[in-house]
Formats: sequence, C-alpha cells, structure tokens
Amino acid sequence: MREFFQVISIRKVLDMAGRFPLAGTEEVEVFQACGRILAKDVVSKDNVPAFARSTMDGYAVSASSTFGASEGIPAMLEVAGRVEMGTTPEFSVGPGQAALMPTGGMLPEGTDAVVMVEHTEILDDKTIEVYKSVAPLGNVLDVGDDVKKDEVVLKKGVRLRPQDLAVAASVGEPILSVYKKPIVGIVSTGDEVVSADQEPGPGQIRDMNTYALGGLCHQAGAEYRSYGIVGDDPQALRQACEKALNECDMLLVSGGSSVGARDHTIEVIEGFENSDILVHGVSISPGKPTILAKVGDKQVWGLPGHVTSAMVVFHAMVRPFIHHVAGYEGGDGVVSVPAKLARNVPSVQGRTDYVRIRLVEKDGELTAEPIFGKSGVIRTMVEADGFIQVDLNEEGLDPGTMVRVDLFEK
Repeated sequence: MREFFQVISIRKVLDMAGRFPLAGTEEVEVFQACGRILAKDVVSKDNVPAFARSTMDGYAVSASSTFGASEGIPAMLEVAGRVEMGTTPEFSVGPGQAALMPTGGMLPEGTDAVVMVEHTEILDDKTIEVYKSVAPLGNVLDVGDDVKKDEVVLKKGVRLRPQDLAVAASVGEPILSVYKKPIVGIVSTGDEVVSADQEPGPGQIRDMNTYALGGLCHQAGAEYRSYGIVGDDPQALRQACEKALNECDMLLVSGGSSVGARDHTIEVIEGFENSDILVHGVSISPGKPTILAKVGDKQVWGLPGHVTSAMVVFHAMVRPFIHHVAGYEGGDGVVSVPAKLARNVPSVQGRTDYVRIRLVEKDGELTAEPIFGKSGVIRTMVEADGFIQVDLNEEGLDPGTMVRVDLFEK
C-alpha cells in the first residue's frame, strides 16, 4: 500500500494558487458582462453628468433669489422660460427670475439651484411665488458629481454586478474586457459507480459527484464538462484525463485519491509529462486524501469519492483556485453569519474540521445546530445551511460558543 505524502495545512495549499496562470481575456458587450470578472480597469473619459442637471421637477433659479423666502414672505420671481429635456437652454436666467425645469433637465446659464415645484405657486403665465429658500446646488447634480473625468470607476478583478454595468455604460464603455471563464473537466471514478439514469445493481451506487461538482463549478463562475464515469482501470482513467486536460483549464477527478490498491489517480497523474504532485494529503476532515498536481500549467485535483468530502474540499480549496484562475480579486466570496453553537462539537487537534450546520432562529438570535453524519451521506448537505470550521489548534467547541457559519450559496 502506498503512503500519503506529508500531510499539509489548508493554508499551505491555498498559498499554491499563484503557481497557476490566470485564464485569458475576451471582450464582451456590457449587457452580457453581468457575473463576469473584469480584466481591465474602467476609467471615465468624461465627467458624469457632463452638465448641471435637475434632480426634481421645479424651477431653476439663482439660489440668492430665494434667500429669506417663506410662506409668510414669499419670493416673487419672473418665469424667463421653459427647459426641454435633452436640449441646451437657449436663454439665461437673471436675478429675480426662474426657469421651469423637468427632472434631469440641463440648468440654464445664471442658475445654480432648483426649487421644488411643491414649494411654489403660479400667479400668472410669467410669475411664480417661492415659499421656501434653496441653497446653492440644492436639487442639482453638478458636473462630475457622479463620476469625475479620469476616475477609475471599476477596478479589474471585480465580479460585475448590474450596477457595475450601469456605471460602465454611463462613462461610454459599451465593450468590457473580462477574463474567460475557466473550463473545468470532471471525471468520476469507481467500478461501483453508475450513471444517474441507471438502476444500480448489487454493490453499485448512482453517480452524485459529477452533479454536485458541476453545480459548484457553476456557482464559482466556471464552466464544466463531464468526462463520464471511469472504472478502476488506470488506462481508462489516463485516457479520460488526457482528453480533459487537452480541452479544459483544470481537472477534477473524484474517487481514487487515497492509497488503496484500487486508487489510481496518483499513478495516472505521475504518468503525464511535466507533472508535479504538489499535495497528497491535507489536514482537513472530511477530505484528508486530497491531491493537487500540476500538469504543464494546469491544475489537477484528486478529490475523495464520498460526495460530502468532495464538496467540502471544493468549498475549502478548489473554489479559491478557480477564483484565482478566473482573475477574481474580491476575497473568498463566502457570505458568513454569526450564530451560537447549540451543542458541543468534538474535534481532533492538528486538523481543520468542517462541520455541517443547520441555522435555527431562537429568541431573536441565530443558533447553529451541528449535523453529524458519515462523509458519504448527501442528506447531511441537503439539510445544512452552511459550514463552520474548527481550527486545527482547537480541541472541539463547547455549547454556546459564538461561531461563524459560512453559508452555502443559494
């Protein structure tokens, strides 16, 4: 029986992400860029807005013409004209005058504020009364109030949201440079594994890992391709891996990562030219028999065959590597909530334990209920809302301990 390489910490594994190159870039139209990772800063070529514009329906005035105005002593102003949307006013407004303004209209020369229509009364076609004073730039977006010329409005490495697309459009960037989505190949292994549409025979189980890992890849911002189920046959596994490595940016092999006689992932990886086994064994539970290798400039992961273990390893290590290759610089992307532990959680010092958690609200606070179960039981993941991590320096957690629950993506 082969032995594990030296078991290392998760932190040391994550530090290896920089050994792998980022995906290439491509240009996409801004309306197709939501969820993509920006590959180049977006810099505004203009001020936004490019002109002083009203934020209210009302009257454009010189603010000084309204000073002291009140319901008891209103300011009486002459209406010098009407501003039309999308046009430059062809008249100016002097002291004691006003111009009828639509929301978003361009302020005429001589004005620096807008009185809300609610604070005015029309006396006749040419005269209004103002019942409330307005400060300079009141109800006005001035030139560059939103975005200044030459300002970096979006930094590379961000995952683009709808509001990011809007600001890109506002500064005249209809095309954005984004990183290509990494393509992840998935191979499930095991003589006992059959496809989901088959009726399992004695000693057989349906493939769960391909679907779980494919969904996780999608959530992480990658595309995935399934290369089927391979039995415990080194030659067949090599052929599947070779095809995947030729077509994908990285490869996940589920099952066969341990050290038993039927575990062939290591020997298959070692058989590739320019292969380097970086990790075989991580101080994590579940998921200790994890492999990380480099074949050429591509990463190959050997994940445990049990579906829960494979998903834990993906959350803990594979996802950050996908984020790196995808150019994402926005942290780990994990949403966490604080909660009070409902019961004790045993742990062994020297390894990081990932414990499934169900969140329950009690008396206005969140309680974290541990869900224990064997690593091949998918139901524990279905019933869980997220994980907690028990640090490798801890010997378990006591009831009432405040913990951080890393939520599964909805």
